[in-house]
Amino acid sequence: MSEVTQILQAIDRGDQAAAAELLPLVYDELRRLAAAKLATERPDHTLQPTALVHEAFMRLVGSPLRSFNGKGHFLAAAAEGMRRILVDYARSRNALKRGQGRKTDFDWTSVATVADLLSDSQGDAILALDEALLRLEKEDPQAARLVRLRFFTGLSFEETADALGISVRSVYREWAFARGWLLQALRDQTN
Repeated sequence: MSEVTQILQAIDRGDQAAAAELLPLVYDELRRLAAAKLATERPDHTLQPTALVHEAFMRLVGSPLRSFNGKGHFLAAAAEGMRRILVDYARSRNALKRGQGRKTDFDWTSVATVADLLSDSQGDAILALDEALLRLEKEDPQAARLVRLRFFTGLSFEETADALGISVRSVYREWAFARGWLLQALRDQTN
């Protein structure tokens, strides 16, 4: 059993000090993922990688209802947490700037990472992706989890396979399906 898994189990048992032990073990990985997400954002952007990591981490270990089976499960939860933070941030920016409900004319063919979406200064693109991802989750929950891990957390194909407990080959197949499905859904949203 890995050290991270042991610490996650201690957190589940209510050990308050265990969270302090966990952060140094996962911080570099979470920080790298957050930095990649925010790399193309404008320099004066108020959401920084460190803030994204800390916010996601506090949401994860601060919830008494959370339980993790290991590092892969924790990273999957971190991906979801970061996605929610980014979506909430985009929604609040849109609400302040011009209100809700506007569709994006973002060029979806150029999107490969969250950083590509963050270059959309109004946040419309990330909100449109979130809507499409929620629809994909209803049709294929595994594909939606895979997108969160690859796209929002930036895990490699191998890391994603490990986190989901499936083969790397299955990850490639699901990734191809999910990207095509999302691209079509996003094009449909803008028409």
